[in-house]
Amino acid sequence: MNHQQLQLIDLARLVQGECVGQADLRLKGLASLEHADSTDLAFVNADKYVEQAANSKAGALIVTAALKEQLPSQHNFIVVANPYLAFAILTHVFEKKQQQRGIEITAQIHPSAMIADDAYIGHYVVIGENAVVGANTVVQPHVHIDHNVEIGQDCFIDAHVTITGETKIANRVRIHANSVIGSEGFGFAPYQGKWHRIAQLGSVRICDDVRIGSNSSVDRGALDDTILEQGVIIDNLVQIAHNVKLGAHTAIAAKTAIAGSTTIGKNCIIGGGSAIAGHLNIADNVTLTGMSMVTNNISEAGKYSSGTGLFENQKWKRTVVRMRQLADVPLTQVIKRLDHMQSQIESIESTFKLRK
Repeated sequence: MNHQQLQLIDLARLVQGECVGQADLRLKGLASLEHADSTDLAFVNADKYVEQAANSKAGALIVTAALKEQLPSQHNFIVVANPYLAFAILTHVFEKKQQQRGIEITAQIHPSAMIADDAYIGHYVVIGENAVVGANTVVQPHVHIDHNVEIGQDCFIDAHVTITGETKIANRVRIHANSVIGSEGFGFAPYQGKWHRIAQLGSVRICDDVRIGSNSSVDRGALDDTILEQGVIIDNLVQIAHNVKLGAHTAIAAKTAIAGSTTIGKNCIIGGGSAIAGHLNIADNVTLTGMSMVTNNISEAGKYSSGTGLFENQKWKRTVVRMRQLADVPLTQVIKRLDHMQSQIESIESTFKLRK
């Protein structure tokens, strides 16, 4: 489907939109407003892009009804309530998909493993004893799937991924290159100046429609499983420690680290570079802005931030000096000074009132 041109009316039907203009206009793909040509489809998502859309050479635009009225110079539209969602749906129409099926000759598969007939197993893949790979799942080259790992239907496992620890993966899960799922959690018992390794006996459970970016790690549980619920999306370079539980449809941006046994609720958004301490509970519908450091439970939905925003260098240096000076003053002294200042202000206000 992605190699042929599609009519505007057919694309409109796919997103349940209204086709306006030349219904039989053939389009070859999606493009940005800036770079689209007469055979491309572009989308307009807000009023601030109207001027750019008016000057675009795109063959057709995905718009709302209100945005369409602001574009009299354009003639071909797909009118929908949510242009960005329509764009997301149509990306799958034009996406170049893995068409190959079967098992490459260089793959090493244990005789007890169960591989669906319409799965694809790439070159130099290793699949262990009693592993399962479901229907229409694609496993790219150099993937290692350890014994007793189960992968469901319509999954995509990118090159050089390692899946171990008897991980159970549901359907339509995407795991991108070089990620490690089910590796040993970071568990050690301190005794007499030494660290004593704790064998990790739990596993990892990944539910439907989860996406894990490249170079990420999801550790197996120490006793109970590490769990990623339905629709969780994880960016590149993210660390999920042992026994973490991520609620459905939570999104985690790059370079975030979540320590062991922390539970994060549903529909949360974790900004990039955040660090979340272990054994915490975070409620549903919490947003953490980038580089947040979480050291306590969050029991109420809302938006939370930590850290200090950017300063010009000299202002930052002065701010650091002031913070250090403040840290050297006992809190009781600060409170006393504030109380004294408040008393002086009240005294001055009373004096002014008497003079009036």
